[in-house]
Amino acid sequence: MIVKWTRYASAFLVVPWIQTLNAVETEVLVAERSRVAIVQNIATSVVAIFSSDGTGGGSGVLITPDGYALSNFHVTSECGEFMKCGLNDGKLYDAVIVGIDPTGDVALIKMLGRDDFPHAILGDSDTLNVGDWTYAMGNPFLLATDFQPTVTAGIVSGLHRYQYPANTLLEYTDCIQVDTSINPGNSGGPLFNAAGELVGINGRIAVEKRGRVNVGAGYAISLNQIQHFLDHLRGGHVVDHATLGATVTTGQDRTVHVDTILEHSDAYRRGLREGDEVVSFAGRPVGSVNQFKNILGIYPNGWSLPLVYRREGMKHEIIVELRALHRATELKQTPEAKSPRRPPQEHPDPRKEGDEASRDKPPTEELPEEYRRQFVKKAGYANYYFNQQQQQRVLRGMETLQSWRSSAGRWKLTGRTGTHESFTLTMSNKGLGLQLPNRPGLQPLEGADYLDEPPGSGGLLAALQQLKLFLTLGPEAFAEFFYLGSHPLDGRGVLVDVLLTRQGGVETLWYFQKSDPLFIGFDSALGTDVDPCEIRFQQFGDFGGKLFPSHWTVRHGIKEFATFEVLTFDVGVTDGDKPPNSADDDWMQTFL
Repeated sequence: MIVKWTRYASAFLVVPWIQTLNAVETEVLVAERSRVAIVQNIATSVVAIFSSDGTGGGSGVLITPDGYALSNFHVTSECGEFMKCGLNDGKLYDAVIVGIDPTGDVALIKMLGRDDFPHAILGDSDTLNVGDWTYAMGNPFLLATDFQPTVTAGIVSGLHRYQYPANTLLEYTDCIQVDTSINPGNSGGPLFNAAGELVGINGRIAVEKRGRVNVGAGYAISLNQIQHFLDHLRGGHVVDHATLGATVTTGQDRTVHVDTILEHSDAYRRGLREGDEVVSFAGRPVGSVNQFKNILGIYPNGWSLPLVYRREGMKHEIIVELRALHRATELKQTPEAKSPRRPPQEHPDPRKEGDEASRDKPPTEELPEEYRRQFVKKAGYANYYFNQQQQQRVLRGMETLQSWRSSAGRWKLTGRTGTHESFTLTMSNKGLGLQLPNRPGLQPLEGADYLDEPPGSGGLLAALQQLKLFLTLGPEAFAEFFYLGSHPLDGRGVLVDVLLTRQGGVETLWYFQKSDPLFIGFDSALGTDVDPCEIRFQQFGDFGGKLFPSHWTVRHGIKEFATFEVLTFDVGVTDGDKPPNSADDDWMQTFL
């Protein structure tokens, strides 16, 4: 009986153990199949990049169906204006450089020949946690001549890493550190999270002193940083990063204080001074100099963002416009030039690995003329062709305003302000005049400089003259006209498309909604390092079959100058048609 009971008890105990083992095995197999399926799916978006002669290259990843792909600047700078790109379908495609970020080590290229490319799903790199699983894919050692990307898996080992420039412009800020194996040739390739979403672009690695292989520390540029620059890159620019116009230092109590500040910087005009404690920037707390550099380094030159500082125990919040980090001459790096920016042992040359003579090279073919036309060389741009494309895209959204092209004569607007004051605005080829109680303004145009008229407005009449030129003559009215990229409207709003014009010493930024290119306002500055006249449209009205802003607000610096409601609008009267004894006020007779 005892023997039988022992056998029965043993069997009773073993069966649950076997069931548990089978359940674990099933769970492991399910996870493995899921991982394999994810890798197979994301591999279709991974790009093997080769220079046209097959001697250089790296990796990339497609982000749109019409062929836009991300890579590293140090990869594409070795490839020239055009390069060859292979996908895991075994096909080789031509690609052209679009925009470059030499400081952030990012490049945007466009693959040609299709409008239905497989592309990655964009993730949110700010949701990563230390310990999360990641996949790195690409073309290590340029061995993927069959265009099949390799994959390595690992975990996020650090976030918000900052690396100082090493005698170069290259600065890795707020980057992702992974132990996922990344080797020479992986540069420019994608870093995916466990769900298969793109969260970074692999760039730097730590290497052994006696070799060029990964030792467990790789660095990826966060996708969220790249997103801030993406529209600038789409515009064919050589983009620059930002500086506050001030330096900071960490005190003994781990607080961060302004050490020096430029008096002509926007931050100074907004009230920031030496000794002030920087509490937060762009909504993120600041606890060290490195942390401040990390946050500042992920934004483009020209953006406006919120900054909170403390002085004598009181907090103050301001919106500051960021300055350019480099001089324009420092960024003059043509795509076809060899890059001098690769730090030693951190961007190893993949061409030095293996037997160069025995390595297969992708076939070279004559570039079709239709592709050659997609590169336009112009000083200050990586590829001006794509800036032209963005200009046309934004201007197409202004078709409802095209009727102004035949209305370049004298304009007369009347209405009331938000404080119920009546106003009359007259705009002619000779000058502009604003009749406003206690705040009149007069801006001659013939042989005169633009002025701050009415005083304290930042040059409202000069700004309105820019508007008239923009509506009636378009790009041809300006000495410079280009697509700048996107900005957060007023430092807090959603991203808006921005066109930039320069004319007669006045620089104007024109703002358009991205989803529906609606004209929503503009900023016009009478010079550099001065506060612009900011005009925002709240509503458009129909005036004789033409749309024009009927409600708008004017700001200068931190103060609102006035709000205007347009009630009547007489359009198209030429200066020569004006009767000599008209009822216009005497103070306007000198030029109207």
